[in-house]
Amino acid sequence: MTVERERLDADVLIVGAGPAGLACALHLSRLIAQHNAGGTKPELSSENIYVLEKGRKIGAHQLSGAVMDPRGLAELVPDWEKTAPLESPVSGDAAYVLTSSNAWKLPITPPPLRNHGNYIVSVNKLVKWLGGLVEQAGVNLFTQFAGAQLVYEGGGIAGVITGDKGIDKDGKPKDNYTPGYELRAKVTVLAEGPRGSLTKDMVNRLKLDGLNPQVYGIGIKELWEVPAGRVETGYVAHTLGWPLDSSMYGGGWLYGLPENRVSIGMVIGLEYHNPRFDPHEAFQKYKTHPFLKRVLEGGKLVRYGAKTVPYGGWYSMPRTYVDGGLIVGDSASLLNSQRLKGIHTSIKSGMLAAETVFDALKTGDASSKTLAAFPRKIEQSWIKKELWAVRNFHQGFQHGLYAGLFHAGIQFLTGGRGLID
Repeated sequence: MTVERERLDADVLIVGAGPAGLACALHLSRLIAQHNAGGTKPELSSENIYVLEKGRKIGAHQLSGAVMDPRGLAELVPDWEKTAPLESPVSGDAAYVLTSSNAWKLPITPPPLRNHGNYIVSVNKLVKWLGGLVEQAGVNLFTQFAGAQLVYEGGGIAGVITGDKGIDKDGKPKDNYTPGYELRAKVTVLAEGPRGSLTKDMVNRLKLDGLNPQVYGIGIKELWEVPAGRVETGYVAHTLGWPLDSSMYGGGWLYGLPENRVSIGMVIGLEYHNPRFDPHEAFQKYKTHPFLKRVLEGGKLVRYGAKTVPYGGWYSMPRTYVDGGLIVGDSASLLNSQRLKGIHTSIKSGMLAAETVFDALKTGDASSKTLAAFPRKIEQSWIKKELWAVRNFHQGFQHGLYAGLFHAGIQFLTGGRGLID
């Protein structure tokens, strides 16, 4: 059946309203405003930037409770300390090794887990705030529109077809069937987060894989309200050990939030060998440990969620540009898996993508020749310096926890090289 779709044309289409996508939209709108103020031709318009978000509202797919390195946000929004919805600066941190009944605090917190100068944030609130700034800048932001498939053209992409609505469980049209839109753009920026369906399809179809295949973890998170005095606001604790065995890659955390709330969670590499292991079951066991139980007892669960984490790092980055398209943020494997931080790199990658797209709009050339400037910008920025130093971190844990800790120490001394680069 041939479906007739309404077509909309834009200069720039950004798929995903997370930190990377919104940073790209906001920075690009400001570059356009500066360009137009100078009277330079051609005149551009922020209204020709479209941002698609599959959630019912901005932030619907963002889990609360994260520790953010503010470096990227400080570059995007200079007055961020006065205006951003920050939960708390980190007031103290610690690392523990758990057995089934005890928690042994390490005498020295490992450098990657030190969070002085960082902030605990609600990613949900942060993204809502960024979304407000984007809308104020005149960008068109569309919620409840999921990208169903890419429009391929030549050796690249030319836009997105959004999902049909009014479909039954068998994929057949119902009485309220509405076909999705065909959104065409000079440049399409994929900011879908890890394992985005459009990014996966494009990487596979156009053979954009990095040197190593991407590897993933699962992060499981809960937000709790607990009795007063249980955890200091701004306190950050990370754990290793129980209920994970030494063959597994992963650990847990506890963050103290304002108003007697805490964020707890576990992140677990998905390359575990035991087919009976269940990450969600392990997380429920984790909460029964005395270290967590004393905090949660008498409290109330507010929210639960889980998300995929891209662990591959620098060597798993796909090629991030094609004719008419860029890949940013977690979709581009820009997470620092050693620090478990990716908000700052996502924001910075969105800004660098905006600068690349801006040049393409000015010249009228959105070919891969022009967009190839994006990975060069990444390599010349602090993103490369940070991720290069941890390029082998996750790979060092392929033989278990203790071998991984040994390799991590060697990598720390060798600037990320380790025994084998």
